[in-house]
Amino acid sequence: MQKILVIGYMHTKQDKRVYRTVKALAKRAEVIYQYLTDKKGTEYKEGNIQYIPIEWHENLEANAFAKLWKRRKLDEKIMDLIKNTDFDVLYMHHFMPSRPLEPFRYAKKKGKKVVYDVHEYHPENFLASLRGIAGKMKTAVMKKIFDKQIELSDRLIFVSQEQMDYSLGKKKKEVLIVPNYADMKVHIDEKRKEIVLVGKIPRRLDREKEIIKKLAEKGFVFKVIGIDSELFSDVEHIHTGFLPYEKMMEELSKAMLPLVSYRTIERDDYKNDILALPHKFYDSLAAGTPVIVKESFVSMKRIVEELGAGVVINPQDVDSAVKKILDAYQNYDEILEKVERHREKFVWNEEMERKFVEFVLR
Repeated sequence: MQKILVIGYMHTKQDKRVYRTVKALAKRAEVIYQYLTDKKGTEYKEGNIQYIPIEWHENLEANAFAKLWKRRKLDEKIMDLIKNTDFDVLYMHHFMPSRPLEPFRYAKKKGKKVVYDVHEYHPENFLASLRGIAGKMKTAVMKKIFDKQIELSDRLIFVSQEQMDYSLGKKKKEVLIVPNYADMKVHIDEKRKEIVLVGKIPRRLDREKEIIKKLAEKGFVFKVIGIDSELFSDVEHIHTGFLPYEKMMEELSKAMLPLVSYRTIERDDYKNDILALPHKFYDSLAAGTPVIVKESFVSMKRIVEELGAGVVINPQDVDSAVKKILDAYQNYDEILEKVERHREKFVWNEEMERKFVEFVLR
């Protein structure tokens, strides 16, 4: 039985994407799973999974360079773990900023296989807040590092076709696309006249707020699940706080239209927004609910337009966006039928799991 060392890096134990890979691989291999925790923890083993928690505390208010300087200690711990673990496959869910190539090179030197699960487009995601010349220099340097990471990897996993194409260019590698599938389907006949926003991290939604205000005048209720942003202090809304996954899916299934439109940073051309296929998108469609997506989100836009599974808007054109949403409301049953027809495509199932596990282990 192969041994797989999964480096979750800054992800917590139950991170949806990371933990799914751990559980799937453990059905056919021994998995050593590193993850982060804010509490003291000890290593333990359950079935084929050896859990290795690393306690870590980070000042969220610190600037990016201060965080990076402190991160050296975390990277040293994880590199020691890699060097002192017997494994056949190194599965990287992220990279270590202070040692971006060392794990890849070490594994290759030892004749081990490297699988790189690319959640984001790292040249832009790393130190994303940098602007101007410094930001451009950082992206150029990180692009070279990212290309080298790709070169040193035996197999690569990407979130979307567009993310893969943009990351690889003309490079030929063994690849697999694994979007952020939903864990389950939900079907509830009740539909409320709600626009729902789901998320963990506060995003820039200043343009979308004007759309929400106009829709409220037409009788729509605005509900926020998760984040409690001060941005909506002047907008009447319902805030549920964070919900267990099953309850969140139930709320999505009752909503009329989830809103998947935002800016992570001030730039509209930020690749990690444009190329993303986030959990909230797949969860919404798996819950049988059409989505509102921003037209610059090319991966989500393609799916929505191909399947007729929602509304594509330009949030900068408020009146046009509101009209499109109201038109969709008038034709809601037709759109709902299309979502129902394709709902299985958005849920993680045994066939998808089999393809994933065989890709990693073969």
